[in-house]
This record gives sequence, C-alpha cells and structure tokens, in this order.
Amino acid sequence: MLGNLGQVRASLLPLMTSGGSVILNTSTLSTQGRPYVSVYSATKAAIRSLARSLTVELAEKGIRVNAMAPGYIDTDLARKGGMSEEMIEQTKTQVHAQIPMHRSGTVDEIAKAVLFLASDDSAYVTGTELCVDGGWAQI
Repeated sequence: MLGNLGQVRASLLPLMTSGGSVILNTSTLSTQGRPYVSVYSATKAAIRSLARSLTVELAEKGIRVNAMAPGYIDTDLARKGGMSEEMIEQTKTQVHAQIPMHRSGTVDEIAKAVLFLASDDSAYVTGTELCVDGGWAQI
C-alpha cells in the first residue's frame, strides 16, 4: 500500500498535468469477507481509501483519480503460485457459483475498463471504484 502512495506522490504527480488520470488497482475482495485473503483484502481496501483521498487532493489540479476493482479473473497466477489443476478447477467452480454471470473475467475485459477510465470518455468520472467482476461484489 505504501508503495502505491510513494509511487503516485514521487513519480507520477510531478509529471501529471490538468486532465490527467490516476487509476489505482484494488479488488472486489476489498469489500467482501472471504477466508484466507484477509491481508490482501485489507491492503486493497486501503488502496481504495487512498483513491478517495487523492480524488479530493488532486481535483484542484484537474487530475482525476479512480480505482479499478477486478473480480475473479482468469490468469496463470494460481498455477505459478503452485496450485494444482484440481485445486484451480475446484476454486473456479466454487467462485463461479457466487458470481451472477457464472464465469471468470478476462484480462481483456479489465484492460478495456482501464482504458475507459484513462480516456476522455470518462472525463466526468472521478473518485469511483469501477468493479469489473460479473456482479460478484453486489451480492
């Protein structure tokens, strides 16, 4: 979390001009009580709070700040972390049953949402957390 704050303040802000956009990566898990992800969830919730504060701080400079909250996204992270294929499939089955759209999201869907937040199409969007999670955070 502190890395996010330090990076935004030291590296990005001096380079940004009016009309710029900061997009911080959170997670829909920051709004849910789920087992085995307490530290991850708490860290993502702190980043969401950082986005709220930066929204107010940077508004007078014309810089928008938003948060992107991906849900369960189909990546190779679990495999690289040592989870077996059986465990991955069991997890997907359990999680998909909880998601209204009954599937994982894709990295392309996340990228398109980030591009929207970075574009002029979202010029009046600031201080929000965009959940791209198939409705998971809403139930």
